[in-house]
Parts: sequence; structure tokens; C-alpha cells
Amino acid sequence: MTSTDSNRSPETSNQPTDSSVTSLPVTELAQHAIEAAFSKKATDIVVMDMQSVSGVADIFILCTGTSDLQIKAIYQAIRARIREYGDELPWHMEGTESLQWVLLDYVNLVVHIFSEEKRAFYDLERLWGDAPKASVSEEDLIESISILKPS
Repeated sequence: MTSTDSNRSPETSNQPTDSSVTSLPVTELAQHAIEAAFSKKATDIVVMDMQSVSGVADIFILCTGTSDLQIKAIYQAIRARIREYGDELPWHMEGTESLQWVLLDYVNLVVHIFSEEKRAFYDLERLWGDAPKASVSEEDLIESISILKPS
């Protein structure tokens, strides 16, 4: 191990070597992320099936927080829940300093947590408009979201 390796964060020191290393199916990871986001009152949660439109990931989850503190609480809750139930750390994280658009990359699942302004500005739903998507409300049973049903 080089001196730079000993200074690496858990997110980079546990980087997967391929996209099939997750312990849970991507749909289960997504369900945990959604439940954690709701636990911190995230709004406007959208699940996008990216398999047919991009090689970036299988599923995107987009949600919105209304303040820096809420965005931080959402991303921390998602990280903790996926770590607890899936024994996974993000392969990559971005935006945890500015808290305007936090990205948690679990290889097959990418979670985007936006401020209201950044969500409107980047408009990923329009950018990836060909991807099947489903809005999720807290009243929905996660099992009823077709995108998250096993194929």
C-alpha cells in the first residue's frame, strides 16, 4: 500500500472492480434508498429505469431537499441504510461539500439528491426523457412500482 492509499476514504478504497459486486439486487438497493429518503422527508422522488437508454447505471433515483441540512440528512440516511441492509458503500460520491446536488453512485444504482434550484436547472427527467420513470409518493407501496419489480 502506498502512502496515498492509506489516505483514501472508504468510498474510494472499496471501489468495485466490476458492476456485479453488489450484495443485493439493484431493485432492493433502490427500495432501501427510497425508504431512507422518505424517512428524511425528501420530496419529488422519481425512479428512472436507465437500462434501455444508458450504460451509466440500471436505475436512477432523483429526489429533492429543501435545505442544505435536509440534503445532508437525506444522503447520510441513504448511505447508512444501504450500508446496513446491503453492506454497500458508494463507489463514488460528489457534492457533499456544496449540498446542492449530491450524487451517490452504487454502480448499478445512482441516487441524485438535489436542491430545488439545481433540480429545476439540470432537469434530468427531461435530459433522460426516453427512460421509463415513475414518481413515488410516500403512500405508494414500493413493491407496486413497476420499474422496481424484478424482470
